[in-house]
Parts: sequence; C-alpha cells; structure tokens
Amino acid sequence: MDQSPDFESVLEDYPVRLQNFEGPLDLLLHLIKKHEVNIYDIPIAVITEQYLEYLELMQELDLDMAGEFLVMAATLIHIKSRMLLPRPDPAQENPEEDPRDALVRRLLEHQKFKAAAELLHERETLRSAQWIRPDERVAPIAGEEYEPEIEVDLFSLMAAFRSVLERARHRPRVPLPGEQVSIEARIEQLLERLSETTACGFDDLFLDASSRADLIVTFLALLEMIRLKLVRVFQSGPFAEIRVYKRARPADAPRPIGDPDEPKERHD
Repeated sequence: MDQSPDFESVLEDYPVRLQNFEGPLDLLLHLIKKHEVNIYDIPIAVITEQYLEYLELMQELDLDMAGEFLVMAATLIHIKSRMLLPRPDPAQENPEEDPRDALVRRLLEHQKFKAAAELLHERETLRSAQWIRPDERVAPIAGEEYEPEIEVDLFSLMAAFRSVLERARHRPRVPLPGEQVSIEARIEQLLERLSETTACGFDDLFLDASSRADLIVTFLALLEMIRLKLVRVFQSGPFAEIRVYKRARPADAPRPIGDPDEPKERHD
C-alpha cells in the first residue's frame, strides 16, 4: 500500500462524515440484492465475508463510521458461529430459533420504513422540482421504452470504487513525484472537469489518478461533493454504469468541513 505520511494528514484534516448516507442494515440489503439471495435464507458466511470487506475499505478510507457498523459486524460473526453448530432436531417440542431470524425481522422492518421514506422523498422532489436531470427532458420523445435513472446509494458507489481499485492493481506503475493533492483541490479539479460536459462516467473520474492514494482521495472528494450537494450520481438500474452530474448548489446545502461559517455541532 503506497500511502505516505502526507496522505495520512490529508485524511486527518478532512474527515468525510457518513451521517447523510446509509447504515449497516442498508449495507446488508445491498449485499443481499447484489448476490440475488432470498432474504429469508441468507447465506450468512458469504454475506459476513462481504460485509467485513466493505468494513475494511471504509476503515482504509478513514470514513467516520458509527459504532453500529462494528456492532453489526460482531452480530454477523456471532450468527455465523452459531450456524456452524450442530442443528437441533426440528421434531423436538421447542425447536431453537434460526439464528438468522432476528436479523431477517430487522431487515424487513428497515426495508419497509426505507421504502416509505423514499416515497415521501420522491413526492417532495416532485413538488419542489428542485432539479431535473438532462435525460428527463427527452422522456416524452423516447416513449414507453424510456427508463429513468435512479439515484445511487453509498454502497453502490463503494462497490464501483472497489472495481476501480482492483483494475488499478493490474496497471503498470508509473513513478511520479510524491506530492499529495488535498481533497479540497481534488474537488476543484473534478468540478472543472464536470463543467466541460453534461455528465461524467464514474470510472472517468479516476483516469488521471496514478496511485492508490490518489484513487482514495478522488473517491473521498466525490463523497464530499455529494454531501455538499455539488453533484448527484445516478444509474439506469441496479449495478448499471454510474453517471455523475454537476448541479447548481442549493441555498440550504451544507458548508465544507472547516468553513468558518459552518454551524458548530451542539453537545448537550
């Protein structure tokens, strides 16, 4: 791993906050959908392994993870260990509950409330008409075949970023000066690139990144741009190509971390 002390200071000076993104149950739902498995019969070993890989990447990115992500990791490991024990005879009077059942109930409840929240958000967006994607303008021309894009969640972005990291491992290394670009400077570079086009492919954002550290800074810059409401990211369907659109920043957008006018968090 080619992370220098300069790179470590970049991450310490500009922490990316996750409160506007998703939690551990959303990550589990993402993995279940990705592997196309039955939520009532979760392959706990596979899902636990994938969850821990995402957790490792989040730790490498130095994301501000809530403790609930670690609690869920411990829960999954506990369930996995129970699944390895001999199963009791189902014919006995009081058969033991499947160790996955409590998790399934939580996932189903979370899925229900998430769907309700998304419906309310869609209605609010339609009422306010704050922002229209360029492809929506051609919807009447395209007819019934037109399929509107959906907004991308955090874990779909992380899955795409993992693919970028994997491909970068097989690229020939190019020795370059060790100066590390800051996240603020990278945001400016990405915004300038987006100003030249209607939209940009997710992978295109990383074309000029020459090291793993550069790739990570680029990804963190994208997350911060989403938080600041400078861009929105969409795809035509689950696991389809991700597109990044620049947007006019609304008046209620959060301020950059470290901005002197940023409201201070209260600790009552």
